[in-house]
Amino acid sequence: MFDKIDVNGAKRHPLYAALAGKSSPFPGDIKWNFGKFLVGRDGTIVARFGSGDAPDSPKVVKAIEAALAAK
Repeated sequence: MFDKIDVNGAKRHPLYAALAGKSSPFPGDIKWNFGKFLVGRDGTIVARFGSGDAPDSPKVVKAIEAALAAK
């Protein structure tokens, strides 16, 4: 993405509607920059992490490794 988009509200971009909308396994508004979503190989949303979770934190790394190991 290269443009500013709405991540919450009535004009929420379709990507964020899928990631955080009512039908998502992790629904809710995006609270701050650097929120992260882990999407599996099959396109399912595996996990959601807040802006306070560093990309290399043990919690995030463990989730990524588990997703990579899943078939």
